[in-house]
Amino acid sequence: MQNQTQNLAAYLSNPVFPLITQSAGNLGCRAFVVGGFVRDLLLGHPSKDIDVVVEGHGIELALKVAEKAGENIKVRVFKNFGTAMLRFRDWEIEFVGARKESYRSTSRKPIVEDGTLEDDQKRRDFTINAMSISLNKSDFGQLTDPFNGLQDLQDKIIRTPLDPDITYSDDPLRMMRAVRFAAQLDFTIEDESLKAISRNAKRIKIVSTERITDELNKIILSPKPSVGFKLLYRTGLLALIFPELAALQGAEYKDGKGHKDNFYHTLIVLDNIAAKSDNLWLRWAALLHDIAKPLAKKWVDGTGWTFHGHEFTGAKMVPGIFRRLKLPMGEQMRYVQKLVALHHRPIVLSQDYVNDSAIRRLLFDAGDNIDDLMSLCDADMSSKIPEKIRQYKKNFEIVRKKLVEIEEKDRLRNWQPPVSGEVIMKTFDIKPGPQVGIIKTAIREAILDGKIKNDFDDAFAFMLEEGKKLGLKKKK
Repeated sequence: MQNQTQNLAAYLSNPVFPLITQSAGNLGCRAFVVGGFVRDLLLGHPSKDIDVVVEGHGIELALKVAEKAGENIKVRVFKNFGTAMLRFRDWEIEFVGARKESYRSTSRKPIVEDGTLEDDQKRRDFTINAMSISLNKSDFGQLTDPFNGLQDLQDKIIRTPLDPDITYSDDPLRMMRAVRFAAQLDFTIEDESLKAISRNAKRIKIVSTERITDELNKIILSPKPSVGFKLLYRTGLLALIFPELAALQGAEYKDGKGHKDNFYHTLIVLDNIAAKSDNLWLRWAALLHDIAKPLAKKWVDGTGWTFHGHEFTGAKMVPGIFRRLKLPMGEQMRYVQKLVALHHRPIVLSQDYVNDSAIRRLLFDAGDNIDDLMSLCDADMSSKIPEKIRQYKKNFEIVRKKLVEIEEKDRLRNWQPPVSGEVIMKTFDIKPGPQVGIIKTAIREAILDGKIKNDFDDAFAFMLEEGKKLGLKKKK
């Protein structure tokens, strides 16, 4: 084992560390902070999640630390896993006994035995996560780096401590983690490790959907998500975990006419959104906005390739994709579905004459999501012809201004009808039925078309006229 001479005691300023040192000394065991906390500390942005490996009993040390802290700290014990967790002020510390692991081919859950710090470091996923810092009195703050992780940090390299084929085959989720770290940290996956991911890609099938989606979300939330998705595609993982997205790749040519590669276009849109927003679900909308283009693609003589209706087909696909990936099926899914369905509308308006009626309908349909929709559309504007894109953006600004003007005047965001169904029934002395719906729809359409104002008086007068057409009379 290679030991770095660097001592990081000055960086261990949190008062929990001396408590761990004292407690470990009292119990006669050795403790080390390991993994992501060490990596992030060396990168200059320490986290508040601390993993402590104990050469001894992790649960016993956790209980001793809580006792010494004297702040009525509760310890959550997980006996089956031999781990314990406690919160110390705004820090979360997990304690686990040092262990060595062996795997079966059908599961990523290891057979665990007690081990040493060296055993524990060998089981780590990447060299940058295999470093430890001593919390023991004799060498407090001493960095132990058996696989040259510090150098890999400096070189921005993702590398496995041991044979990458064994590392990825034992726990295939590590392949997703490698891609995620590359995207989050802007690191490069070492060549042999990358080839091993391709060789072992099919092993991802033994990983639960929830764990895969958790990593997928972290890739989507990375500073430049395209880095991760290109790696997922290149290694073959994407086709296995997200085939609809992988199917976007490629451009088909006929009679000298081709369409853009919708996979790489989607990644451009996603990166554009990522540069402006941390909203995970807006980023999902960017990822899925063109998801139905392979299904909608059609060759039209004299025109070329078309994708008519891809936004509506894509919106229908969203619930199925969310369900399969075990993403939330409530408000978040409906938000993504709405943006996918509407994402083409503002762009079409920016290419054509912008009339007030079309703007009202867009405001009505988008509601409170209009700002996110416009951000998505702005990110989606692309063309190989600079003059064309300049004109699009110029017209798009006109759309934005009209949205503001009409919203201020007509108040159509999250629109509620100025005349309710109850008022209609009371006025004409009728019971619930089709006639009420017909009148409500007519009022809505008249407001959206600008025929009447969005207020009670205009809507009530219009209601009386519509009632006459249906043979209804105002109750005296």
